[in-house]
Amino acid sequence: MSCTIDLHAHSTASDGTLTPSELMRRAASAGVEVMALTDHDTLAGLAEAARAAADIGLGFVPGVEVSVTWQGGTVHIVGIGVNADSEVLQRGLAGLREFRDWRAEEIGRRLAREGIAGSFERARELSNGQLISRTHFARFLVEAGHCRDVRSVFHKYLVPGRPGFVAGQWAELGDAVRWIRSAGGQAVIAHPARYKMTRSKLRRLVAEFVEAGGEGLEVVSGSHSRDEYFTMGQLSRDFELCASAGSDYHGPEHPWIELGRLPELPPGCTPIWHDWPIDAAN
Repeated sequence: MSCTIDLHAHSTASDGTLTPSELMRRAASAGVEVMALTDHDTLAGLAEAARAAADIGLGFVPGVEVSVTWQGGTVHIVGIGVNADSEVLQRGLAGLREFRDWRAEEIGRRLAREGIAGSFERARELSNGQLISRTHFARFLVEAGHCRDVRSVFHKYLVPGRPGFVAGQWAELGDAVRWIRSAGGQAVIAHPARYKMTRSKLRRLVAEFVEAGGEGLEVVSGSHSRDEYFTMGQLSRDFELCASAGSDYHGPEHPWIELGRLPELPPGCTPIWHDWPIDAAN
């Protein structure tokens, strides 16, 4: 398959700012030919996205980004081509969303102790009543004048050692891969360079992922540098993993990450879509 592909993006079903339909239309306008929706720990936007993509002739791949706790930190595993009717996947994600609901309330309580009232209520409004993420709290804190931008909110309030931080209690790595595979999907480690792990620790993560049945590594990501494309490409080859590409697009408020602008995979990489039938994403 030779076309413009983006296999990692978010909508208002999680922490994106475009609805699933708006995201599909923007992708098509940007020249994307095959687009995945991979919201955090939810499948809620897939049906709408699939309908919108079909209406405009855009290839669509149903996906999800699963939150995982590994060696005390959080990593993300993207599931590509999942069946949204999978009971195994649905049950696993439901448990993660229960924790997210509690975490959101706890962040609100902790920020209230810092003199910032109403953060949970406003974050819930910004989430349109769906999954509440730290990003929704960050948008509230910018809106309320506590920080100049979302990135500075995380550094000041929402990372370890800061007043609004609540440690994640996510899925086990093997469970996340199992849920995705049970749903007929391919499991991919999302934006591996973002985790800022040592080389040896990242290789341990990838080795455990492969042992669990993982199939891919997100080599090209909207948060990777050009040098990181090649480093992650070599890592995918070392472990005989397929290479994926995704913008991790969240909305037009982040103009440095845009749909349709991903470079080609580095030479020697096997694309995750290498054996998809031509019409697999339609």
